[in-house]
Amino acid sequence: MKGLTYSSTGALLAAATTSLPEYPGGARNWDYRYTWVRDASFTLWALHALGFDAEADDFLAFLADVIVPLGPSGNGPSGVTASSGAEASRFQVLYGVDGTRECPESELDHLSGYGGSRPVRVGNAAYTQEQFDIYGTLVDCVYQHTRSRDALSERSWRIVVGAVEAALSCWRRADRGIWEVRGEPRHFTSSKVMCWVAADRGTRLAALRGDRERATRWSTAAAEIHADVLEHGVDKRGRFIQSYDCPGLDASLLLLPLMRFLPPDDPRLRATVLAIGDELCDNGLVVRYRTESTDDGLEDPEATFTACSFWLVSALVEIGETTRARQLCERLLGFASGLGLYAEQLDPTTSRHFGNFPQALTHLALVNAALHVIGAEQTPTGGSSRRGPSAGAAPAWWDSTRPGG
Repeated sequence: MKGLTYSSTGALLAAATTSLPEYPGGARNWDYRYTWVRDASFTLWALHALGFDAEADDFLAFLADVIVPLGPSGNGPSGVTASSGAEASRFQVLYGVDGTRECPESELDHLSGYGGSRPVRVGNAAYTQEQFDIYGTLVDCVYQHTRSRDALSERSWRIVVGAVEAALSCWRRADRGIWEVRGEPRHFTSSKVMCWVAADRGTRLAALRGDRERATRWSTAAAEIHADVLEHGVDKRGRFIQSYDCPGLDASLLLLPLMRFLPPDDPRLRATVLAIGDELCDNGLVVRYRTESTDDGLEDPEATFTACSFWLVSALVEIGETTRARQLCERLLGFASGLGLYAEQLDPTTSRHFGNFPQALTHLALVNAALHVIGAEQTPTGGSSRRGPSAGAAPAWWDSTRPGG
């Protein structure tokens, strides 16, 4: 994580490489030499958990630098407009580590690619996509920082206001989701949940500032989103689904217990985590989704997604499956390279690493998982340690109640 940090701005690279294939000879070859807003919540939590508070301050400052505030009538690249007189901001999915906003994607046709995996890409077109989960990520990022520092700056508050208003203006629409699919937009359940996170955490921060109008309005919106997800994002078996129009499983649903969408003993949450562990795995390792049933715009298969396997560890701890969580965590630790590093994906049969290397999100998920297991084993009941993004002991002023428990 330190090695992937650009010290001049505090930004964290997603990975140090481009176009290392997610599958040998395939076309899932992307440029990860950028910083993703999505990683922010995990980054802030990991940095604070490991005692790197100065680095956490720098990373939040980077986010504040790249998010451009707009006036009440301004529009962002996704058509986000301020409402109720609030100041809006321009958000996008990823940025250059120096704060560059334009990241056009092109292909280097004169290069054959690693192991013949073409195309070789530079730039990443995902920066133009609509991915609504980033709003919840940003607000949760400020939420965690506020809990750690027991303070909320005006600069951070502007991020909160812009992100919450953006989430409330778009949560009913379809987007590209956390996996940046290049197929048709869908009503991804995880995107809806993260819009709830934006409204929920924003409500708490507004209450802290004594902003009753926003706290009331955002709390009402959070309850509406929460109810909508429970109505449309759960199948007849009582399991959360990938999107409102797709009944399949998706590894992004493992974030629901970490984001406190429902209490960890809720049967729908438990059924989802266990189903992913049993049905969305190859040789015991988690895949993001089944490519044969998800239109992601590509035809190539892919290996298992290592960050998702670590998410499963954390989610298993949350629902009280500590023994199973430890066994999976120990197995995953055995797949590390000789330097203790991980790429993006693992071949479930050979344990060979695929994708860009080393990948920040994998290591952030590793920290989360390891501390979940350690915390659970130090808890007399052996249950959830409540460690993870949005978890931990809150200061005395913090209201612990929210929709969903």
